[in-house]
Amino acid sequence: MDFKFSKEHEEFREKARNFGKKEFTNDRKVHFDSEEKYPEELRKLAYESGLVTYSDPWKVLIAIEELCAIDPGLGIASTIPYFGAEVLLLFGSDLLKEKYLGRINEGKAIMGLAVTEPSGGSDVAGCRTKAERKGNKYVVNGSKMFISNGNIADFLITLVRTSDADPKRHHGLSVLVIDTSSPGFKATKLTGKLGVRATTTSEIVFENVEVPEENLVGEVGKGFYYIMTFFNISRVFVAAQGVGVAQGAFNRALEIAKSRGEKFSGREDVQFILAEMATKIKAARTLTLEAASYLFNFEPNPTVTSMAKQLAGETAVYVAEKALELAGIEAVNSDLERIFRDAKILEIWEGTSEIEKLVISRNLLKGEAF
Repeated sequence: MDFKFSKEHEEFREKARNFGKKEFTNDRKVHFDSEEKYPEELRKLAYESGLVTYSDPWKVLIAIEELCAIDPGLGIASTIPYFGAEVLLLFGSDLLKEKYLGRINEGKAIMGLAVTEPSGGSDVAGCRTKAERKGNKYVVNGSKMFISNGNIADFLITLVRTSDADPKRHHGLSVLVIDTSSPGFKATKLTGKLGVRATTTSEIVFENVEVPEENLVGEVGKGFYYIMTFFNISRVFVAAQGVGVAQGAFNRALEIAKSRGEKFSGREDVQFILAEMATKIKAARTLTLEAASYLFNFEPNPTVTSMAKQLAGETAVYVAEKALELAGIEAVNSDLERIFRDAKILEIWEGTSEIEKLVISRNLLKGEAF
């Protein structure tokens, strides 16, 4: 596969990089991390600058990598307002697309995806939030946990259980679009997170929340398959986050090594660490681009996607940790400390590294190529 980007994409990369360097000031990095506030002004600036456009997924991938390399928290916060849009794009009715995606594309709304539950974690099929059909509406009761954008979203793409009749747990699940202004909806922001504190994460509670029947996405009972399809898309973008975070940490480590002179940078142990960091980043980026090529050509390869997500997430953590080791005591008062905290989530959301390994191994045992 040829991963050479066009002149247009390279110019867009430079645009994204310049945006991050200008807008992700040190004051903003520290402020939104320490205060755990969502940078609404950066969301608007990123939208106005055209950095996130679903008319070209390659540009989305590039923007995510470049912005996360400058600051993971602000980079993710600037690109996450569209989280879950693919579910509506692929499976939503024309009515839902017009009603909800129109507002998103105009930069007037924020959305999110509500799947994870307190008792389920990565077990999507264990969804317990129930939606009971009553006349021309659904009545939703249950809870979700660790939901990105939960307390700032205007609406959430929500996985619910609409039937318990089938013994197979992944059957009987459906997807609803739930307006967060609905009576009975409650979102509680979670604070004190390890990292990506510029993003908001919430616990969601539904108490007899009424949802119009037209807010059903696709068909009843197909929710599990819709969410799995979405994960095969979103994991590619999370892999790009990982590559960006790793590249940013490496850039700082290289600067530190050079600034300390040849006596430090000439040490064999330092050179070995830099070489390993660069090699892992190259491998993660190449695998991410391969996964993206399959996906953007409408031939998604779940095995390669999970490989990319696992490797990129683990590489981000590895490079951030090694950068801290190289920096030594200087790291305590540098942005490397924050980058290290931010990196850890990449081994967790959109499927933990262990989940990715299960996906990979099960597909290999089925005889699928990679």
